[in-house]
Amino acid sequence: MSYVDLLKKSAEETGNIICMGLDPVLDALPGEGGFRDRVNAFGEALFHRMRLEGVAPAAFKPNIGYYAIHDRPRDDSFEGSSALADVLDMLESFFPGIPVILDSKRGDIAKSSQNYSDEAFACWGADAVTVSPYMGHDSVFPFAVEGKGVYVLNRTSNPGAKQLQNTLVIDKVEERLSYPLYIEVAHTIAHWSNEHEGIGAVVGATSMDELKAIVRYYAEKDVPTLIPGVGSQGGFAEDVMKALSEAGYDLRLARINSSSGLTHPWKKGPAPEDWLDVCMAALKDLVGKTQLK
Repeated sequence: MSYVDLLKKSAEETGNIICMGLDPVLDALPGEGGFRDRVNAFGEALFHRMRLEGVAPAAFKPNIGYYAIHDRPRDDSFEGSSALADVLDMLESFFPGIPVILDSKRGDIAKSSQNYSDEAFACWGADAVTVSPYMGHDSVFPFAVEGKGVYVLNRTSNPGAKQLQNTLVIDKVEERLSYPLYIEVAHTIAHWSNEHEGIGAVVGATSMDELKAIVRYYAEKDVPTLIPGVGSQGGFAEDVMKALSEAGYDLRLARINSSSGLTHPWKKGPAPEDWLDVCMAALKDLVGKTQLK
């Protein structure tokens, strides 16, 4: 199955286009003990409840940095990596067929990118990965593995994104400043997607004008989109859904990501006693806002 087909199938089966970010913050996790124990207990309880109530997102996205920070390799301690492995095992068990996007934002010279590709797909068994386009084709295409997804940073959700991504570039035909860099990157991503089905774009929900322009361009090109920034970063799922629909974009190819807004809406610890109910309420609310028509 191609990654595009996997996206369509999981959206249809779950009835929504949510991507649930899994970025555990130790101080916000319920319970006691070390990082791995608390992540495991959290995941077991939440995933069991989600399956019991028949509620699931259409993708999951662990950010590798939230786990790697708890490793101490020089002390032979890999608690963070072990916790990530446990989470991936749980997702495979509880939610088979739901794509897992490893958020690692890699991108290097070709041989190094090949190593990072093997890290994401062979070592971690992810279905997709996030990458940077800055070093070009030979940096991105080692990730273009058959059946896998590659989300290329296009117009990101962070406040500093506009410093480079909104820079005006020269129109090669008219030879004048014409459009922002993120549009040039979108053109490149669309071209790359013709070479590998599954190459998509990361487009933030915090800059709606940019998002609208990008999804209009992608609407008839089968380019998957990963849309972070909903929730604590200030983006709204309703606005994203409206923009996608008005652009005629295939909703099944989009994944609207929320991380802390779903896994620890209380933001900082300690977690409330009813933390599981709080998480489920947040998830159900976002499911209701991102349902397929």
